[in-house]
Amino acid sequence: MADDGDGSTTSTTTGRVLRLLDLLQSRPVWSGTELAERLGVTTRSVRRDVERLRDLGYPVNAGRGAGGGYQLGAGRRLPPLLLDDDEAVAVAVCLRLAAGGTVEGLGEAAVRTLAKLDQVLPSRLRGQVEAIHQATVTLDSAGPIVDSRTLLTLARAVRETEQVVFTYTGPRGTGERRVEPYRLVATGRRWYLMAFDLDRDNWRTFRLDRIDAARSRGWRYAPREAPDAADFVSRAISVSGYGHVARVRVHASKLAVEQQVPPSVGRVTADGADHCVLEAGGHDLSVMALNLGRLPWPFEVIEPPELRTVLAEQGRRLSAAATRLP
Repeated sequence: MADDGDGSTTSTTTGRVLRLLDLLQSRPVWSGTELAERLGVTTRSVRRDVERLRDLGYPVNAGRGAGGGYQLGAGRRLPPLLLDDDEAVAVAVCLRLAAGGTVEGLGEAAVRTLAKLDQVLPSRLRGQVEAIHQATVTLDSAGPIVDSRTLLTLARAVRETEQVVFTYTGPRGTGERRVEPYRLVATGRRWYLMAFDLDRDNWRTFRLDRIDAARSRGWRYAPREAPDAADFVSRAISVSGYGHVARVRVHASKLAVEQQVPPSVGRVTADGADHCVLEAGGHDLSVMALNLGRLPWPFEVIEPPELRTVLAEQGRRLSAAATRLP
């Protein structure tokens, strides 16, 4: 085994550098003498190990004088972090809560990070995380619940470009699906998988709360040219598969309407600075008309013409109700 010039082998040097990093993370400032005593080496070896950490991207600052010493600073990029058992469990629990939608805007990033952490987490710590997760209840629990193991399985498969097989319960029944997972998309409290369905030879969207027994097949695949995931899933859940599709020109900006209409309900495209076009699907024109009536802005129906008829009838009925004497 190679000698590193200070009487230690490569393996012992690596272990010592990791121990040095752990010490630097545990308190703000260490003197060279303190570090040497803790590591059982000379101050010269400490200086060499500090340089090794800097080569790896860790910004270790060194100050001289009575108040000087070694200090781990903030760098331009995030280097690997060392976590002890309690810290690893705490991070994993927080990530699971964020993945469940309790932290706005962190769901997708939390799942990606949790997938990386879960891959290297020892089984004993994974059991602790699972126990805490099962014992925790959040009041913000409306909507379908997605199994965290399903999230992790699919997130790893997306990252590793591995085929996945699972049981899916959809409007047409339950069956096994073989897919090449491409992206996980979160909207509101729902999660969707965009994947290439191998049996149907086309791109499909799957709700994660309807997926069961997801498992990797262990087969890698070459990534295909794919449509934009956010646009594809938005269209699939708000327009495709409905008996009626309405296109409405709204007298408001795209941003204003998007704040009122979530992506799972409709797709909004800009039509100038102060107007936009709302596209949404539905099975009942009367219900669609009532939902459109809730919008706080004027609008015109582009299509279908049948929706205009329903709106006119509802308008006459509501107008008559407002003028009718008790």
